Amino acid sequence: QVQLVQSGGGLVQPGGSLRLSCAASGTMYSTYVMGWYRQAPGEQRELVGTITSGGNTNYVDSVKGRFTISRDVAKNTVYLQMNSLKPEDTAVYYCYAQVGAFVYWGQGTQVTVSS
Repeated sequence: QVQLVQSGGGLVQPGGSLRLSCAASGTMYSTYVMGWYRQAPGEQRELVGTITSGGNTNYVDSVKGRFTISRDVAKNTVYLQMNSLKPEDTAVYYCYAQVGAFVYWGQGTQVTVSS
């Protein structure tokens, strides 16, 4: 069983930056994938990016060059650094962890980009 607790988020002006954190506790095996999804009002949940236990990252095209996923292995924490934010980045952001056949979700955090 894995628990994910998110922090960060909030309101930011266009062009600004935010960092989201996702702290994992419980049984994290050596092989896993963690990442971030987002869901805007009236839209389907969209994968933002992932990071593997080997440290490889992938991003959806719309955030490449602006968002960075990193991790602190000692803290079992994954981060989503969001720069050059745009109004279309407004959404609830969810972290997730896939460990074997199981997928776990964070509680979600609102990110609003508006002037």
